Amino acid sequence: MKKVVIIGGGIAGLTAGIFARKNGFDSVILEKHHTLGGECTGWDREGYHIDGCIHWLVGTKEGTPINELWKTVGALGEDVKIHHHESFLTYEHEDGQQVHLYRDLDRLKSSWLEISPEDEEAIEEFCNTIEKLQSFEIPVGKPLDMMNPIEKVKLMLSMKDAGAVLQKYGKVGLTEYAKNFKHPALRGVLETFLPDGYSASMVFFALAGFTKDQASVPGGGSRAMAMRMKERYLSLGGKIEPNCEVLDLEIEDKQVKKAICSNGKAFTADYFIAAIDANFFYEKLLEGNYPDPQFQKRFEKPEDYPVPSELRVALGYEGIPNNIPRTLRFPVAAPFEVNGQTIDRLQLTNYNYEPQFAPEGKNFFSVTINQFNDDYDAWNELYKNKEAYRTEKERIGEEIVKAIATRFPEMEGKLKVLDVATPKTFERYCNSYRGGIIAFAPTLKSKSLDHPGKVKGLENLQLSGQWLQGTGGLPTALITGKASIMRLCKKEKREFVQ
Repeated sequence: MKKVVIIGGGIAGLTAGIFARKNGFDSVILEKHHTLGGECTGWDREGYHIDGCIHWLVGTKEGTPINELWKTVGALGEDVKIHHHESFLTYEHEDGQQVHLYRDLDRLKSSWLEISPEDEEAIEEFCNTIEKLQSFEIPVGKPLDMMNPIEKVKLMLSMKDAGAVLQKYGKVGLTEYAKNFKHPALRGVLETFLPDGYSASMVFFALAGFTKDQASVPGGGSRAMAMRMKERYLSLGGKIEPNCEVLDLEIEDKQVKKAICSNGKAFTADYFIAAIDANFFYEKLLEGNYPDPQFQKRFEKPEDYPVPSELRVALGYEGIPNNIPRTLRFPVAAPFEVNGQTIDRLQLTNYNYEPQFAPEGKNFFSVTINQFNDDYDAWNELYKNKEAYRTEKERIGEEIVKAIATRFPEMEGKLKVLDVATPKTFERYCNSYRGGIIAFAPTLKSKSLDHPGKVKGLENLQLSGQWLQGTGGLPTALITGKASIMRLCKKEKREFVQ
């Protein structure tokens, strides 16, 4: 039986491990952390559970190919409740006007028309574009490099609606697109949907999935989903080595011979799959000896290919708030600064639908603040002085508590900061490049990526994971993890078992 060593136990690594076992490979996952899941994780503080990843999971609509794939790897199933929240986001303008991005597209349209009848034409176009994109399904079959010409043509035809939206809006910024709307609150929800410089097309893709129930939240959160996948892998006979970070690869004659780990262990195999951060893979593990031009271009142009990270502030609340939507973006009465940037809005996520995330009679909230290149540099410098780093996190937590209590006076004195995660947190635990939580952002200057994961000059090593395609995220990790084993099956001249 051929053996596969999988470096990294995140979603891509777990998926690769599951399909390795289903296809007759001996496999072991080597994971840096004590808990598998990579960035699809959560942690516990003072009786609360802090969800550290999933905002919305693409692939929750029954009967779709990606939903079936999530079920195959054990992430979803009949016993997993799916939370279909009524709104993607509730945006609150400075004058108190609330704008809802409802799941029901007709309700979204009517609520926007009620706010601004004079924007009827722009609203109609907005909703029609979302509805058109609902036909789009993320391809989960063969990777592009394994398709024959006929299969490639079929794929292109299946994506014609997505292609039309990308052609029209792919190089239009959100701020520019928002100018189509006259009402300031409608402009505001679009201008702040993603950071400045992002393509407007991302709004349509996100809401198309949401409005057709393809983007919802699995019960139990991120860590629970990863643990279900871990159990599926173990049930198939897979092996796991936690606290076993791979620091070096022994290479000879275009072959990886051995993976050498931080705990002194070493592992040999016929094939190696690196389901890890791309920068760590090329620059640290391969020591820059096998550069890839597609990734080098992106690493060298962070202004065109920024890597999104975030500040994630976890809050405990003494009470059960039923008057706050799942995700609320509201103006801050007294703006404050983070890394020289003025924070005049906060995004608050209410987890009252997961009562087990908090002690009885209490509730868990999180606040996320986008972080990018300059923010990472600031945190990286601050981290050199651990006391200053801790003090700054405390200050930000206090500012956020004050902002929420100002907006919701009934919460005064009942909020407690549980934890503050920064880009350095994600880097420290996941080796993520510049603290990234997803791959390269789709900006107006960026080009899409569809990388096969092959390493020129090495015959038995593949890269897998979210960095290989588009903006990354959990669906990409899932799809590329499967694709890695499809390529091994092709090399071994065996039929792939789905």
